[in-house]
Formats: sequence, C-alpha cells, structure tokens
Amino acid sequence: MGGIAQVLVGQPFDTVKVRLQSAPEGTYKGALDVIKKLLAKEGPKGFYKGTLTPLVGVGACVSVQFSVNEYMKRYYDQKLNGQPLSLLDFFTCGGVAGFANGFLASPIEHIRIRLQTQTGDQKLFNGPLDCAKKVYQSSGIKGIYKGLTPTLFREGVGLGIYFATYEALIAQELEKYKEMSRKDIPGWKLCMYGGLSGYTLWIGIYPVDVLKSKLQTDSLTKPKYRGSIDVVRDVWAKNGIKGFYRGFIPTILRAAPANGATFAIFELTMRLLD
Repeated sequence: MGGIAQVLVGQPFDTVKVRLQSAPEGTYKGALDVIKKLLAKEGPKGFYKGTLTPLVGVGACVSVQFSVNEYMKRYYDQKLNGQPLSLLDFFTCGGVAGFANGFLASPIEHIRIRLQTQTGDQKLFNGPLDCAKKVYQSSGIKGIYKGLTPTLFREGVGLGIYFATYEALIAQELEKYKEMSRKDIPGWKLCMYGGLSGYTLWIGIYPVDVLKSKLQTDSLTKPKYRGSIDVVRDVWAKNGIKGFYRGFIPTILRAAPANGATFAIFELTMRLLD
C-alpha cells in the first residue's frame, strides 16, 4: 500500500527528474522546460510513462524495505533486551533494508528509466516486458542489472538515513507526549515526518542517483560508459559539481508528498491490520 501511494504521488516528479538527469546537454533549460515540452509532445499521460513497472515493482520494493527494516528493529530489540534503539541502530536497520532492496530496485528502475526517457519520435520499447526483453537480448542479465553498484550504495546509505530520521522524529514525538503511543500519532504528523525523512534521504545521496540514471540510460548497442567512474569523470568535466545535481529540484519537490504518503499509508495500514 505504501509503494502504490508513493508511485501515484511521485511518478510525475520522477519522470521530470530522470529526463533532466539523462538528457543530452542543452536539451532542457530546467524542470519547467521539461514539463512544457512533455505536455506539448505527449500530453498529461506522458508524466506517467513507465508507471506499470514501478506500480508493481515499487510495491515490492517498499515491502522489502519496510519488512526488512521492521525485522532488524525486532532483532535489535531482542539484542538490547527491550532498551531503546540508538540512532546508529536505526541507521543500521535501514541500511540493511536498503541493501537488500537494492537487488530488486536496480532492474525495476532500469526498465522504468528507459521507458520514462522515451520520446514520441524515439520509441524503442513497447512497454516494460518488451524493454526487459530487448535489454536482455543486448547485454544479458548483466545488462538488466546495469547500475547495480550505485543502486546498492544509494539504497544502503540513503535508507539508513531515511529510516533513522523517521524513527528519531517519532521518538521525539513520543518523548514530548509521554502518555501517547505510536498508534495515537495523527496521520498528518506521520505524513510530515515521512516528508522530512524524504528530504534527508535525497539531500544525502542525490549525486549517486545521477550516476545511476546516467548508467541506466546509456546506449545498449554503443555504451558511452564502462562504469560509475567513467560517469563521474564525464559529468565533472562537462558541468563540475553542478552536474551531479541536475534534476534536484523536482526530486526535492517530490520528496515530501511521495514519502509522506508512503509512511502515512504504511502506518495507517498497519493499524488496520492490527
């Protein structure tokens, strides 16, 4: 449920971000230019290109993230005999969850990104299955998992920050109102804390996401990059540090609503199941 909410709320922002990150130099002047050209050429539905893959895949990814994180929290709870977990413990829980999720997120995001960056006059794929088939035919399983290393780093470090921030905010709330339990925290606060966690996630690891997107939109037949180091050199040579933050504005605008919705829906669904 959290994953579905994240995709439906965040996909338009993500489409703009990916196009800014991966387009050749000079294609777009900024986020507003992407939106203007996308609407003119593809209409509103263009913002939801490649949505089927993340709608299924992100649901699975968020399930992995949250279930592994909750498992790790229980592990530490037993290890510490019920003592409160430290911020480092929460970071470790999130980091393990992110690393586990990276193996699932990498191929899903690869397919999604290739579909998102297709324009009307450069259509190579007829949907996620056709995209996966053509990538596999071109480069095998290695091609499907292109960008795995930066994905694992982004997920491991990023989700460590993400979950640690959220749990710290929840702990602060419970400390402030000692008679309150986690189930009593209103939905709007869960949404706000999730949004703030999304900000810390992307501020912490955004340049790595740019590397990943560059790798995953590289040509299938004549690749420009051999790996992440090649991407770093190319981006630095062309744009310096600024190049590692292309697409940052739509990403940070997406962070609050998408991640706020994810945490709020997760917590509220857990209450219903309980």
